[in-house]
Amino acid sequence: MISLDKIQVSFGGFDLLKETSFLVRPDDRIGLIGKNGAGKTTLLKLISGMLQPSEGEVNIPKGTTMGYLPQEMKLEDKNTLLGETMLAFDELLSLEKRIANLNVEISESADYHSHEYLNKLNLISDLNERYSILGGDNYQAEIEQTLLGLGFERKDFTRSTSEFSGGWRMRVELAKVLLKKPNIILLDEPTNHLDIESIQWLENFLKYYKGSIVLVSHDKAFLDAVCNRTLEISLGKITDQNMNYSAFVKWKKEQREISMASYRNQQKMIEDTEKFIERFRYKATKAVQVQSRIKQLDKIDRIEIEEQDNASLKLKFPPAPRSGRVVVEAKNITKQYDKLLVLNDIDLKIENGEKVAFVGRNGEGKTTLVRIILQQIDYLGSLNIGHNVKIGYFAQNQAQLLNGELTVFETIDEIAVGEVRTKIRDILGAFLFSGEDVDKKVKVLSGGEKSRLAMIRLMLEPVNLLVLDEPTNHLDMQSKEILKEALAHFTGTVIVVSHDREFLDGMVDCVYEFRNKKIKQHLGGIYNFLQKKKMESLKELEVPSVNGKSSKNNKLKSEAKNRGVSFEERKEINRNVSKLEKTVVDLEETIEALEDEISEMDELLAKPENLDDEGIYKNYDALKTKLAKTMEQWENVHEELEMWKEKKVANE
Repeated sequence: MISLDKIQVSFGGFDLLKETSFLVRPDDRIGLIGKNGAGKTTLLKLISGMLQPSEGEVNIPKGTTMGYLPQEMKLEDKNTLLGETMLAFDELLSLEKRIANLNVEISESADYHSHEYLNKLNLISDLNERYSILGGDNYQAEIEQTLLGLGFERKDFTRSTSEFSGGWRMRVELAKVLLKKPNIILLDEPTNHLDIESIQWLENFLKYYKGSIVLVSHDKAFLDAVCNRTLEISLGKITDQNMNYSAFVKWKKEQREISMASYRNQQKMIEDTEKFIERFRYKATKAVQVQSRIKQLDKIDRIEIEEQDNASLKLKFPPAPRSGRVVVEAKNITKQYDKLLVLNDIDLKIENGEKVAFVGRNGEGKTTLVRIILQQIDYLGSLNIGHNVKIGYFAQNQAQLLNGELTVFETIDEIAVGEVRTKIRDILGAFLFSGEDVDKKVKVLSGGEKSRLAMIRLMLEPVNLLVLDEPTNHLDMQSKEILKEALAHFTGTVIVVSHDREFLDGMVDCVYEFRNKKIKQHLGGIYNFLQKKKMESLKELEVPSVNGKSSKNNKLKSEAKNRGVSFEERKEINRNVSKLEKTVVDLEETIEALEDEISEMDELLAKPENLDDEGIYKNYDALKTKLAKTMEQWENVHEELEMWKEKKVANE
C-alpha cells in the first residue's frame, strides 16, 4: 500500500498540488483525471519516485516494484523488436545464464561429494525454483501474446526498433512495462499511440491484472472499462471516489447541486440574521436578542463551495464556403512504398456535408490515404477533388511542427491577415492563452497546449473540408467535448482519423474501415460499427483479447458474397469446420499431456541423483521437441480453422 501524506508541490511560488493525501491500495484501478496542467503527470512522477514533493511524504513499502510509461520518452534503437521486449525479463535472462553456467561446472566436476559440488547443486535448485516462480517456462509465449495484442505481427519480431514510428516504439515500451508485472503500473495517456483494437486488448489485460494501476487518460470509454476508482485534480485539490469516470461525473454534479442548495439556504439565513442585527443594534429593548443573534452567527459552520474551474475552450469554425456535391472521389487507388503495398485498388466517394471516420489498425494506410487526398504523395489510380473545395488539415504531428522558438502570439501572428491581426489576443484568450501565456515560447508548452495552438492556426482560414488526423491526442476531456461540438455544427465536410470512440460517437455518420490494404464503408456511427464487427467477425475485435491474434483471409467474405454458394459447398464448409475443431481439441489435449510430462521431468532433474542420467536428458529433450512441433501444428490448424469459420460466416 502506497501512501501520499499532505503532499504539496510548488513551482515558482505557484502551488500545483495543495495538502494532497490518498492511498494506493492493492488491486486498485485508479483513473487520474483533470484538465491539462492540473498536475496529473506530476502526481504519477511523485508515486514513481522520479519527483520529490515540496512538502509532505510519499511512503512506498520496501520491495514494491513499479512500471511507469510516460507520455513522451527518449527511445534507443539498438535492438530488434523481440530483443528489446525481452529486456523486460532481465532477471530471468540473468538466471538462465547462471543456471547454464552452473550446469556446465557441475558436468565438468569429478568430485561428487565435495562441499563445493553440493553447494552448487543446492544453488541450482534454488535458482530453478526462482526461475519457475518468475514464469521462466512461458515468458516467451507471454512476449508473443503481448506484442500481438498490441498490434505487432510475427514478421515484425526480427525488425530493428529503428524501423518503427514513434507511436509503435511507445508500444514496445508499454509491452515491457506490462511484461515486467510490477506491483503497480503507472500509465500516462497509454491510448494515444494505440488503435481501437489494441485499446480493447489493453482494456482486457488491465481489467484482470494482478496488481495496482494508476492511469491518466482522456478516453472516457477506456477509463470506464478499466477503473473502479476516480481521482480528480482540480485547482490543486483532489477529489477521491470509488467509482468509474461516468459515475464520478454524475456524482460530482449531484454533490454540487446539493451543496449549492445548502449554501443558498445558509446565505439567506445569514443575510436575514445580519439584517435583524443591523436593524435593532441600537435598541435597548432588543439588546438581548441582538447579542443572541450575533453569537448564533459566530457559531455557524459556514458552507464553502469549491471554486469551479470554468476556463474552457471556446471553439467555433468559420462558415464553410459552398462546394460541389462530390467533395472527394477516388477510384482504383493503389499506393506502394518500395516493396511494401499499403493500399490496393480502393474506391472512395465523400459528398458535401458528410462527416466520416477512418479507423483501423495502425499501419493499415489511414494516414497514407489522407496524404493522397491532400496531394502530398504520388499514387496509382485517379483522385478528383470537387469544385471549390478548400482543405484544412490537422496532422497527427501538427503540434511538433510548430516552431518552438516562437512565442504563442508570434505563432498566430505569422499567419494572421487582415482584421484577424487586431483580434489575436482575443482569439488566444478563447483558447485559454491569456495574460503572460501569450508570451511563452512554444517549446515550453504542454502537449495539450501545443495541440490547441495548432487548432487555432487551422481555424484562421475558412475551409469546407476539414481533414483531421488524431486531433484529440493530448487534449483534455473538456477541450475534446468542445471540439466535438464545434465539428458537429461545422457546415462543411469532415474526414477524421481517430481511435477515440467517445469522440467519434454522435459526431460521424459513416465509418471507413482500413484492413488488409482495402477499405470498407460502414454506414452509421462508431458504436454501430463496433457492434456490427463483433457480430460479423469475432476474430477481428475479440480474438486479440484472448490470444493476441488477428484474423486472416477477411477477403473470403466479400468473395463469397459476390458469387452464389451451393448447398454442397455449405456442407463442405461445415464439415471442415467440425473436423478442424476436433483436431484443435485433440492437439490441445496432447499439449497438456506433454506439459505434464515435462513438469514431472523437471522434478526428476532437480534431484542430484539424476544429474548423470543421460537417458532422462534425452527423453527431456525429445519431449521439448515434440511439444514445440505440436504447438506449431496447433497454430497452423487453428489458423486454418479461423479461415473456414470466416468463410462460414460470409455464407450465412
